[in-house]
Amino acid sequence: MSMKKQLLTPLLVVCSLMTPAVQAGHHEAGNIAEVAQQAGQFTTLIAAAKAAGLAGALTGDGPLTVFAPTDDAFAALPEGTIETLLKPENRDQLVSILTYHIAAARLPASKVVSSDRIETLNGKRPVISVKGSAVKIDNANVVKVDIAASNGVIHVIDKVLMPPSSEAASRQTREVFQMAIERGVPLFNHGNPAACADLYQVAVASVLTLDQNLSASHRKLLSRALAKAERTHNHRTRAWLIRDAMDAVYDDQTMMMLSAN
Repeated sequence: MSMKKQLLTPLLVVCSLMTPAVQAGHHEAGNIAEVAQQAGQFTTLIAAAKAAGLAGALTGDGPLTVFAPTDDAFAALPEGTIETLLKPENRDQLVSILTYHIAAARLPASKVVSSDRIETLNGKRPVISVKGSAVKIDNANVVKVDIAASNGVIHVIDKVLMPPSSEAASRQTREVFQMAIERGVPLFNHGNPAACADLYQVAVASVLTLDQNLSASHRKLLSRALAKAERTHNHRTRAWLIRDAMDAVYDDQTMMMLSAN
């Protein structure tokens, strides 16, 4: 069977998801932001785009393709994830995530299903997979396609995508902190808080150097903890200052890892 025939069945099934209004054409459609607003199921996405400073891109000339998570997709993230991402200090992380959902081209369903990967504005390339009638981008299902806009096209997905490099870096940071805590706690509990604090300090310094995807807020939190610890002569206090910062970053990144699954 030719590649064209192999793609025909899933493409026909995917295209059957389009509404009559979408199939009618895009000559009367507004821009991507307007179309998303009118759809009524992308409220969180629009709010996140505004917070990230991307609203202008969605109303510009384009062309763009947006893999748009629904409000339900955002609601399925671990509790507190959205609130954390919408904070001004986490804007870089929010931009990284949202630009992973956008490609700088008009890519209708026919082009999506014929591609293994699509390059996004993030610079990373999510994986496109077609199995029978199911089309996925990374771990998200494509549930509606070819919603036309004057400056591009929207494909609806049921999960929020997470850039793979950020996910890998977060996993590495969590592993470094977990190892430091597992080795540091016995030292602290057996009367050697100085060695524990030194171990924590090395772990945090390593993360600050190696994790280039660390958010600005996490980098600031860890750097401040190190600075305070260096001015503290009580080793127990020094250990807890660094440990509290490590725990906060670990918990935030665990939440983000869970949201990607």
